[in-house]
Amino acid sequence: MGHPVLREKSKPVEKLGSPELKQLVADMKETMAAKNGAGLAAPQIGVLQRVVIFGVSRNPRYPDAEEVPFTVLVNPKLQMLTREVEEDWEGCLSVPGMRGVVPRYTKLRYTGFDEDGNPIDRVAEGFHARVVQHECDHLDGILYPQRMTDLSRFGFNEELFPGEELVDE
Repeated sequence: MGHPVLREKSKPVEKLGSPELKQLVADMKETMAAKNGAGLAAPQIGVLQRVVIFGVSRNPRYPDAEEVPFTVLVNPKLQMLTREVEEDWEGCLSVPGMRGVVPRYTKLRYTGFDEDGNPIDRVAEGFHARVVQHECDHLDGILYPQRMTDLSRFGFNEELFPGEELVDE
């Protein structure tokens, strides 16, 4: 948090399927796996391109979180399908060791492309929709604390959740 790249708006990817895009996606996958993240946006590794990856498998540590299919999403566009908002805890690799309660829309449609240029068009709800919004915010220079409405619910993991081992998302 505080790095200037994280505050900038990312540029659209011009050449889908290019070796450069495939290398970026490979680097992002490696970083996300190394940090046990739920998602990652290109600006988080210093690249101002409109690329996000995300995916969550069933995890006994998060029994209430539904599975989110692993997705590479290039040049995403989001359309909110409800005005309903739900608050929940979020963390971020760019805000390490902290959590905050963030309001997010509960249902959306996302479109874009995979790294090969194949179109993606999905509807997401709940945790899936939260992850997509969180990652796509990075493409517009927004970190989750900027979305929070109550900073009394923002703090260090060890203070908020004593004794729990949490990973940054």
